[in-house]
Amino acid sequence: MSEDPTPSHKLAEDRTDLAEDRTAMANERTFAGWARTAMAAIGIGLGFQALFRTMEPAWAPKSMATLFILLGIFLVVMAERRACATSARLDTHSVEPVPKMNLRVMAGAITLAALGLVAAIWILA
Repeated sequence: MSEDPTPSHKLAEDRTDLAEDRTAMANERTFAGWARTAMAAIGIGLGFQALFRTMEPAWAPKSMATLFILLGIFLVVMAERRACATSARLDTHSVEPVPKMNLRVMAGAITLAALGLVAAIWILA
């Protein structure tokens, strides 16, 4: 015969549920932070290209810019993978998590735009 949970047991379950919801929201904020860091790395790469484009040999500033842009791509892809993996392990209760597809679309868009920038840096001279 099962008994109704005691009030303290119910409170403990509620606290656990809320903690999992907070973890889901923290996961989304962490992804956003890494996406901002990736965008900053891409911006630094463009800054190198803009500031040092007259430097000789011509491939040097392009290489520095490409390195930072590729770093930005790496950061956003790894952030998306980690956020999706964490999200898959969580079971939210009171909050609606961001769909994993939205994270993938954002990471994909940043990646495609960054690859376009790399192509533009090397093709347009």
